[in-house]
Amino acid sequence: MVRKISFGMRSYSGWLLCFSLLLIIFHIVSVVEFQPNSVIEGGTKKQNKKSDHLLLGPAAGQGLPNRLQCQGSKALNKTHLLTSSSASNGGDSISLVTVFTIYNTLLDSHVDSKSSKLVTVGNVSYTKTERSMAILNVFINFIQVTMPRSNVIILTDPASDLSLQRNKVTLYPIQGEYSRDKLMLQRIRSYIAFLNARLKDLARDPTHTIHYIFTDSDIAVVDNLEHIFLKFPTFNLALTFRNNKGQPLNSGFIAVRGTAESILRAKIFLQEVLEVYTSKYMNASRMLGDQLALAWVVKSDPNFDLRRFSKAQAFVEEIYGASVLFLPCATYNWTPPEGAGQFRGMPLDVKVVHFKGSRKRLMLESWNFFSSSADISNMLCLILMSGRTKYDF
Repeated sequence: MVRKISFGMRSYSGWLLCFSLLLIIFHIVSVVEFQPNSVIEGGTKKQNKKSDHLLLGPAAGQGLPNRLQCQGSKALNKTHLLTSSSASNGGDSISLVTVFTIYNTLLDSHVDSKSSKLVTVGNVSYTKTERSMAILNVFINFIQVTMPRSNVIILTDPASDLSLQRNKVTLYPIQGEYSRDKLMLQRIRSYIAFLNARLKDLARDPTHTIHYIFTDSDIAVVDNLEHIFLKFPTFNLALTFRNNKGQPLNSGFIAVRGTAESILRAKIFLQEVLEVYTSKYMNASRMLGDQLALAWVVKSDPNFDLRRFSKAQAFVEEIYGASVLFLPCATYNWTPPEGAGQFRGMPLDVKVVHFKGSRKRLMLESWNFFSSSADISNMLCLILMSGRTKYDF
């Protein structure tokens, strides 16, 4: 009797071991099959490290009104896009302005061929400098698709080895301190210097009006923005806001009307922001200091009602003598959420997508997808389904 029991236990243990090995093998095969070169679907599990390819999860906002509805990477309803022909009516021209410089050029030029030193997106591998340039080129690409009449102006360090030859793109060197720790501070200084130079140009030729939109270089303009200056004809400068108590304003999008009065008032406003930045927020000079300073200047106005930030509706207020248009980030500075948190999808009227932080891969992959499909609404579904993952740069 004892022998039978012993034999049964040994058989059971052996069967359990074999079953466990089969499960392990099945899991390994499943993981290997889940690693294509670029876009994949079904990545809903939490990632412990940044991914080196897009992971597509469920599209948030499904069933909600005025939100993009997706089936896979196909849009079931189209976004409210203005075609360049319908938005362009022979009005004043617009230039999009960004601050951009590159670092470690010498180091990157001697980079070895080890794969760990490179980042691959699609079929292209980039060094650190090359991927920064790729992001800048994609920034330009989107503008030239959605706003073909517009020019792009790049404010840059005169010492930066920035070789870029693109149609309707101008490099504008401005002396300053472009170190990583001071770049956000320098950005405001560069904006002020540029506006000051533009005032001098207008003094010589007051008839040539050009509106300006200052943006980060990690944004995609997915719709024509000319309507801002037509729909809101009285503002001097425009900022984007969100319902965030500590950081209600994002500095990645600032529009300035091209009249001499508006440029002057925008310059004075930004000088006030710079003063607050340098006196109160230098401990946050690498990141967030400019946004904190913007919020401080706006909140310091005794007549400003902070409750207006709770609704995603545009409004105009007088701040420090300037007529400031506040535009909702949900439309003009929409950012794909990263990680967990509340997320109610993508508004149908989105105009600008901001690929902050580690979303840069998503920006490049989105352009590659758009290049192959030529459908912005479908591309927005790709962004919507990929935006909650931390990518490798």
